[in-house]
Amino acid sequence: MTSPPEDAPIPISEDDRDTAVQRLQEAYAAGHISHEEMDERLDRALTARTHSELVPALASLPAEAAATTSTIAAAGGRIHRRGPWRVPRFLKVESAFGRVRLDLSRAVIEHPVVDIELQLGTGRAKIKVPRDAVVDVEGLQTGWKDSRYKPRRHSPGTGGPTIRISGAMGFGRLTIRHARR
Repeated sequence: MTSPPEDAPIPISEDDRDTAVQRLQEAYAAGHISHEEMDERLDRALTARTHSELVPALASLPAEAAATTSTIAAAGGRIHRRGPWRVPRFLKVESAFGRVRLDLSRAVIEHPVVDIELQLGTGRAKIKVPRDAVVDVEGLQTGWKDSRYKPRRHSPGTGGPTIRISGAMGFGRLTIRHARR
């Protein structure tokens, strides 16, 4: 009888790699590591395949700042964001009654992944995302109507943010569209 295999190494995702690169760039900008050290650590982070290979690249860096969640809430009425507004890493949108419109097409998105949690009672929600964004709606629960989202036909260019939408919608529909330009 053979013994069970030891714990298999855990592969890293592109999000893990992007987070590591961002932490290294921030540490360099803050003066915690030299230019040469950043180059060496970036090479390790970009070639790492597992979490155990990624650990040395991030060793001795300052602790990662805890991400905060920004909340936009309205009991009734409209929630509307458009133009060049700054999108936080975690955004929670709460509305009991009313419409929600989030236009991310010209927004300042500094993170490779943005999590948007919707907590909506009744009313519609429309989200316009950048042309090259990748959208994930797997974490969204709808009560009455399904969401409307058609992924782009052409594969998006590299470098676009990933927009993950989660939460719950009661009565209403979520419509997601990519910007045309």
